[in-house]
Amino acid sequence: MLTILGFAMIATFLVLIMMKKMSPIAALVLIPALFCVFVGKGAHLGDYVIDGVSSLAPTAAMLMFAIVYFGVMIDVGLFDPIVRAILRFCKADPMRIVVGTALLAAIVSLDGDGSTTFMITVSAMYPLYKRLKMSLVVMTGVAAMANGVMNTLPWGGPTARAATALKVDATDIFVPMIPALAVGLLAVVVLAYVLGLRERRRLGTLTLDEALAREPESETVLVGVGSGTASGAKSGAKSGGGASSGTGEDADAGPATADGGSDDDFQGLDPNRATLRPKLYWFNALLTVALLTAMIMEWLPIPVLFLIGAALALTVNFPHIPDQKARIAAHADNVLNVSGMVFAAAVFTGVLTGTGMVDHMANWLVDTIPDGMGPHMGLVTGLLSLPLTYFMSNDGFYFGVLPVLAEAGQAHGVSTLEIARASIVGQPLHMSSPLVPAVYVLVGMAKVEFGDHTKFVVKWAVLTSLVILGAGILFGII
Repeated sequence: MLTILGFAMIATFLVLIMMKKMSPIAALVLIPALFCVFVGKGAHLGDYVIDGVSSLAPTAAMLMFAIVYFGVMIDVGLFDPIVRAILRFCKADPMRIVVGTALLAAIVSLDGDGSTTFMITVSAMYPLYKRLKMSLVVMTGVAAMANGVMNTLPWGGPTARAATALKVDATDIFVPMIPALAVGLLAVVVLAYVLGLRERRRLGTLTLDEALAREPESETVLVGVGSGTASGAKSGAKSGGGASSGTGEDADAGPATADGGSDDDFQGLDPNRATLRPKLYWFNALLTVALLTAMIMEWLPIPVLFLIGAALALTVNFPHIPDQKARIAAHADNVLNVSGMVFAAAVFTGVLTGTGMVDHMANWLVDTIPDGMGPHMGLVTGLLSLPLTYFMSNDGFYFGVLPVLAEAGQAHGVSTLEIARASIVGQPLHMSSPLVPAVYVLVGMAKVEFGDHTKFVVKWAVLTSLVILGAGILFGII
């Protein structure tokens, strides 16, 4: 009964948000509360929610201060060289822009943090998509899949969890999987190329000058990165290049040039914005490298690192308190949206775990595996990793389900390492799960409905995961 109710709760949630009958926050809170009553454990709802909130509170704190930190870094110009390089490659070609999105997301994902990846990727690419009227769900979908493949890095989370749960070395899991993961990343780039060609056919091929003059009186030139609001700036001396906060809608701005423009005109970040701190560039770069190094080496808990990093970044770059308050206020919208979504997701995970539904669902799936599939438990684990890592947290899958799958595999002569490698192939789909806090950073900054993102990305993410699994089997890794 709990198995049926668990799947029914997840299906109800997905259907309602994809049909836009409820907002994600409302659905994450109300649907599990209702099913908790159906299960007959309504009296324990408070305990389940508190347990869920307690488990996700560090994640919420990390996201809050990471948004502030990287928002400030974007404000002061740390990532401008990367953005300019990507924009020079993309120009006004939709195909190049989509491929550039995949490449940028993959590169930034090397830090192992999805939220960071999405903040930087959206800040760079959002103005291009808006300027050319490209589909924003293409941007969120491609970024999520590229990050999902790169999320398998040993410091990204899933590989470390698999190694811990099965008591094996993370290097022994990841290194042999590199060829298969490389094929998966290539598949994402190829998919980006195909989607980009589709966007090019839909929109037509523009020159840079045509793109700049496309909307002469109403054009979004800047994005208030990290604030969740769009900002505009009139070209010319009147505004001095400064950005002003909007209300969530695109602010109006004049054309970048009156008679065409060059690569330098077609930018997502205002090169003259008042928040730039060019004299502090190397301090900010070293601070970011030190922060990421400390995160990878696990010198301190990640929330603590970002809290300290945000405090240092604000104090050094904006020594005056009014300026610090202004930067915090500029990013407060995103902080509130993301942290609110995380705590709402805590209700969903708390009920799913507390009522025992997640355990019953996992056991049912394991029990349905035919005995004849025993020697092929690597393939079975890879296939199960897709729905299981989508419908439950990585912790739930790797610490709850994976040991059971590994034990079943060992009984049929399948090595634990093979099971561990197969368990990470579902990450491209997992990164768009409603239980992943970082995905709300992605859709929030891109101003995309979560339901629209889900409808677009699921099929492509499943395909990418299957490509990785197929490559792993073909290469003899799984």
